[in-house]
Amino acid sequence: MTDYEHILVKTDDETVRITMNRAARRNSLSEEHLAELLSAFRWAGASDATGIVLAGDGPVFSAGHDFADVASRDLVGVRSLLKLCTELMQTIQAVPQVVIARVHGLATAAGCQLVASCDLAVAASSAGFALPGGKGGWFCHTPAVPVARSIGRKRLMELVLTGDTIPASVALEWGLVNQVVPGSELDAAVDALLARATRGSRASKALGKQTIYAQLDRPEADAYAIALEVMASASQLPGAREGMAAFLEKRKPVWPD
Repeated sequence: MTDYEHILVKTDDETVRITMNRAARRNSLSEEHLAELLSAFRWAGASDATGIVLAGDGPVFSAGHDFADVASRDLVGVRSLLKLCTELMQTIQAVPQVVIARVHGLATAAGCQLVASCDLAVAASSAGFALPGGKGGWFCHTPAVPVARSIGRKRLMELVLTGDTIPASVALEWGLVNQVVPGSELDAAVDALLARATRGSRASKALGKQTIYAQLDRPEADAYAIALEVMASASQLPGAREGMAAFLEKRKPVWPD
């Protein structure tokens, strides 16, 4: 495994924990930081892990793009930076593992984008979420993409136009996070949700996750066409066969994967 400058990567049983470790810069996402996150997710995705936890060290989860990096770039340079960021977000959704964001503090702009790109998110009651570009000079165009798919149009428009920070309780109501707990209970809540989300056949869950993202924003007829064919094919997988056999035989399944 690679040694990183801006992140910490730890393997804990079947879980890979990736922690942004740039607290002095509020875990802002420079090119180097984004590249390290992308490398770590690719490595974790190819590993035998069943789950990945994304966290941040210091008082802030992530303040989004590092403006010192952005301001030094021309159009081609900023486009390259945003392509790297987009590749990271898409990789988070493409890896076969369940990915949970552990949000302990403020998540703004591309930091909020990170949360929305994860499969699941658990937030401490002290967390906050914002797409602040609407009250500044650089609108949050790319962060809005996965956030829109989590919270819907009107709530997205409120976030991007006002730039206001919403508390964790509102993020829960809007569907940006799955749970909100006291800070002292955050790790336990993350681990409990991950345990529930990773049980069962690993191969079945990986295929399921990838198919959900493939059909999620398509018209209903197209979504059914994708889901139907994948589900039919998946019925022949060893995990599916074992799950059905265990149900019919009234026993606990023994997963082949």
